[in-house]
Amino acid sequence: MTQGNRHTALHRYLAGITENTFSADLGVTDTRLIEYVVDLLLRFIHSDAVFSMRNLSGKRLDEVAEMVAEAECRTGKPRFDVHRHIGDFTLFFSGVFPEALRTLRRAGRKDHFVDYCAQGKRAYYIASTIDSNDRIQGDVLARLSYQFELCAYGLNQVRRQWDSTDDDPRGHLLIN
Repeated sequence: MTQGNRHTALHRYLAGITENTFSADLGVTDTRLIEYVVDLLLRFIHSDAVFSMRNLSGKRLDEVAEMVAEAECRTGKPRFDVHRHIGDFTLFFSGVFPEALRTLRRAGRKDHFVDYCAQGKRAYYIASTIDSNDRIQGDVLARLSYQFELCAYGLNQVRRQWDSTDDDPRGHLLIN
């Protein structure tokens, strides 16, 4: 199977279980929000995308506290991008890999006292208020802020769904 076909097949798989989980199980019929969540899963297939945020001097930011501080140093589209990434990062870990939160928030890290849910909601809200020349995306980010917990729960259910299948896509979700 070629890389493009594998990506297309993975997209169909994730879209199918995400749409089913969100619409049938959770009653969420917001197609743009569901499409955003599917896109988030596909973007975060590569761990490079999960940990893509860098400060202005190029240092990789892998803690939410660092990302929040970086967002305060930026304006316009760069600020939007950091806040959106904070929302995506916190939603991804809260929903797909909540067991990783213990490591991400262990003692000695800046994120030790960070509430990922609260920071994710805040970040999506702030991003939704920044003019990004994409009002549709801004509206979706506002809805993600408002429904953060539900979306995290939905993502956890999506993971349970793929965990229960014989064709386990977890090996494809975080590719270095």
